[in-house]
Parts: sequence; structure tokens; C-alpha cells
Amino acid sequence: MKTHITLILDQRRMKKNGKYPLIFRLTHNRKTTSISTGFSILKDQWNEKKSDIKSNYKEVESVHFLNTLLLKENVRMNEIINKLYDRGELRYFSINQVKDRISKKVNYNSFIEYGSFLVEELISARRFGTARSYKFTLTIMKNFSKKNDLKFNEVNYEFLKKFEKFHLTKKDNNLNGLAAYMRTIRSIYNKGIKDGCIDKEAYPFSEYKIRTTSTKKRAIDITYIKKILDLELRVEHELFHTRNYFLISYMLYGMPFMDMAFLKVGDIKNGRVLYQRKKTLKSYDIKISKRLEEILKFYKKGKIKNEFVFPIIRREKPEHQYLDVIGKRKKYNDELKKIAIICNIEQSLTSYVSRHSFATNAMLQDIPLQAISAMLGHSKLNTTQIYLKSLPNEVLDTYNQRISIF
Repeated sequence: MKTHITLILDQRRMKKNGKYPLIFRLTHNRKTTSISTGFSILKDQWNEKKSDIKSNYKEVESVHFLNTLLLKENVRMNEIINKLYDRGELRYFSINQVKDRISKKVNYNSFIEYGSFLVEELISARRFGTARSYKFTLTIMKNFSKKNDLKFNEVNYEFLKKFEKFHLTKKDNNLNGLAAYMRTIRSIYNKGIKDGCIDKEAYPFSEYKIRTTSTKKRAIDITYIKKILDLELRVEHELFHTRNYFLISYMLYGMPFMDMAFLKVGDIKNGRVLYQRKKTLKSYDIKISKRLEEILKFYKKGKIKNEFVFPIIRREKPEHQYLDVIGKRKKYNDELKKIAIICNIEQSLTSYVSRHSFATNAMLQDIPLQAISAMLGHSKLNTTQIYLKSLPNEVLDTYNQRISIF
């Protein structure tokens, strides 16, 4: 076969910064073209013999992970070429047609297969939370339909309405749980349209509207935050870390537990915490208060820059680290219930409460909505407004008095 793909460093085109593009070179019937990887590296960071990136490349968290990702992409492209060859189509294709087929990542008509492909992509990109949601939704869909496969055209308006009825007739299920599944189905469908798996005219969410209901208020009053702050717990106490994690989250713009778990000592410098949120990739640069500094000092003691600040993650592999966080977060939520009892907090206390409480208490201090939105890392103001949807009655009474003319 005269067609193949290889990963090379394109040394014909040096960039202004001295780097060269890393490309996949497609060869077909004695002609060549390139497919970008999106990466550029220095010449001494490329291993010519092994066709991979050397460990002295420091612009990614894991060079091994990047090399594995590139290898998988190489295999995927060559598999497409092999299928075209086996079907006898390859000989009739121009090099640009072959490139188009390769660049188009998938060609599924199966919703389940395509969704599973996306799960693998998400895992490769270390987006384990989203991968978990996708995988669970696909399993629920298969259980509902009693089929191991569903074509894109089967996931239509009628299917969604039947799935809705199936979900809501089960005990303890609600609209918000259904909405989570539907948003995942919609996300997979949108990606499928983009990748050419199904025509946009078949899009079922033009007719089907995802519905939600209001959830109970998650924020707690500032007086309860102070009660948690004033708790005196010894290091040996089972709730010592729980209390600290809640306060740290609150004092760092409502930092999610997942991001807290991956915070490293090197992310704390010059009296500030610098990190990138896992979910949105938004970068944060937050000044450390005196109370926060006291807590962080305890956790940083004796650790080097590359170590995690908090004793949450225990293992090395990324997929295992994610499971460590999920397990510890469950334990954290269970222990927050005990904190609530000690502090006489009647509302449910969870890992989300510190984030919602930060947002609500910021609003009660007359901090502008735009500023609160920026602190939370929201790209849209209406997302922030969901956090701030319920003002206490006494605050509304005070506002009413201000405008009363009687």
C-alpha cells in the first residue's frame, strides 16, 4: 500500500521563537501533505529515532501523556487508511480526499458508538468527570431501550419523550435529574452533527425543551460561616480537614473540591494562589488572607513545590487520582453533615455550599454582579444569577423600606 501516516518534526519551517511544527505527514501515491497536531517544539526536544517528544519539553504537565495521545492519533489515522484500502476505495481517492477523511475524526451512524468514542476522547484529555457523565447516560439509554445500540435517527423527539416518562415514573427521580441526562444527550448530538454523523435537520432538541425545577437554597448565612471558622478542632479530630477544606473553598472564591485536591505547593507564591480550574480552564490569581494563610501554612509544611497541598490524592495515574478525589469528596460530604450538627446549621451542608455561600454573601455586601461572576469564573451572568436566585426575606424587607413612601 502506497499510503501511510508518520509523525515528524517539520524542520522546513522554523517559527520566530525557534520552534518547528510537529505534524503528521500523509503520503499517498507519491504525493505528500501535512496535518497539524497543534504543537511546536524546539529541535533538541524531538527524538528522531523514536519519533516522539523528549522529556525536556516542559510546556505540558506530562510528556508521556502527550506522546501517548499522538500515538493514538497516528493509529486512528492509519486505521482509516486501512479501511479505505480494504474497501477498494483508496486507489480512487486524491490525497486531499484522503486527508479530508482522516481529519474528520469519526464517521458513526450509531449514537452509542459515537458517544463511547467521545468518552475515550474525554478520558485521553483527562476530563474524567465529563467522561463519567457521558458513560453513565449511555448506560441509562441502553437500559431504557433494552438495546446495546441506538442509531442517531432513533434518538428523536419521540424517543426523548418516552425516555422522560421512563425517568419520571421512577421513585425519587425528578426533573433536574432528567435535565442532566438530556443535556448530555444534547451535547453528544451536537458534536455528532458537527462531525457529520447526522444531519442538523434531524436535531430533536429543536422541538424537545429541557425543563428544570428550582432547587433548595444552598447558601448559608455568614454567621454560620463564622461558627465553622471558630470551631476549635485538634489535628487528630475526624473533622479537622473537613472544616479546613470548607473554609479554604469559601476564602478562595468558592473553589471546587476537585480543584482544591489538585492544588500544588508551587501554585502558592508571593502571597497569592494561582491555579487553573479543571472544569472551565479559567485561570485564577487570588490574594491570600491572614486566616487563609494560617491554614495553608499547616498543609505546606515540609512539602516541595510539586507536591499536592492537601492529603486527598494518593496515587500516581491520572485516572486513579480522579477516583481518589471522588472517594474523598463523598467522605467530605458525609463529614460536613456532622459539622452542620455541631454548628446547629439546619440546611444541608455539602461541598457546593461553600461556593454558593461565597456568592450570596458577596452579593449581600453589595459587590457588583459582574465582579461576583468573574470571581466564580462564569462566562455568562445568568449562570451567576442561578447561584443568587433567593434573597433572604429580611434583606427584601430592608430594600422595601428604602423605597417605601409611607
